[in-house]
Amino acid sequence: MRWCRFQVKDKVAYGIVEGERVREVRGSPFGRHYRTSKTHRLAAVKLLVPCWPTGFYAAGGPNYEDHITWVNSHFNRNFKRPTAPHVGYRANNALIAQGEPIVYPKNAKDLHYEGELVVVVGKKLKRASEAEALAGVLGYTIGNDVSERVWQFGDDTWWRAKNSDTFKPMGPWIETDLEVDKAVTTVRLNGKVATGFRTGEFIFRVGQYLSAMSHHLTLFPGDVLWMGTAGATLPPIKAGDTVEIEIAGIGVLRNPVIAEK
Repeated sequence: MRWCRFQVKDKVAYGIVEGERVREVRGSPFGRHYRTSKTHRLAAVKLLVPCWPTGFYAAGGPNYEDHITWVNSHFNRNFKRPTAPHVGYRANNALIAQGEPIVYPKNAKDLHYEGELVVVVGKKLKRASEAEALAGVLGYTIGNDVSERVWQFGDDTWWRAKNSDTFKPMGPWIETDLEVDKAVTTVRLNGKVATGFRTGEFIFRVGQYLSAMSHHLTLFPGDVLWMGTAGATLPPIKAGDTVEIEIAGIGVLRNPVIAEK
């Protein structure tokens, strides 16, 4: 099933994508809901960020082996393979939806994409086992963890490198039936493949992350966890580009890049 959040004129609602149409739903996937008889053409609605998280989390360091290798080589860093899930925080102000523009800040120098699987929590989780944590997942969507590398490696924290306005495209919808181990992530820049990798080849898997997190903080329905990216994130993006993140089994997240005015 594919859950979306959409807008038609001034109305915002959740819906279920059925081919080229969206069936309007009363309620939300995180609580009581029922399907209505009203449908819209998918092409005629504005897709919104598929959920608005109260907790916005991310792998707090590289979560793929080859990304560690590339970062250390390209940026002369010394990241070690993590021995436990490390958790980072992201900011809702950075979220944008399918088709909305990534704004390249005037003072930015080195802007990169990061194609990521996004886990959407469906049930309250506290001190959950890995199996319980996985059972509490509603589904998965796609994220582009836009990152300004000069800021990222120059600041004490990654506050602006990761959380500047528009730096977190997420969408287009939530897929509830994804087989993560069979999925492939492909990033295209202006229609050309820039990178690709097997989505599920994490250092720490979804259940491990959610379980570890839930032993220290409560996860709530609608919270999201971004699972990291693999390999290189080159070439850098610039104003005028279009970035597409495709995860087989979910769909394509597409956003143009524009210069800050």
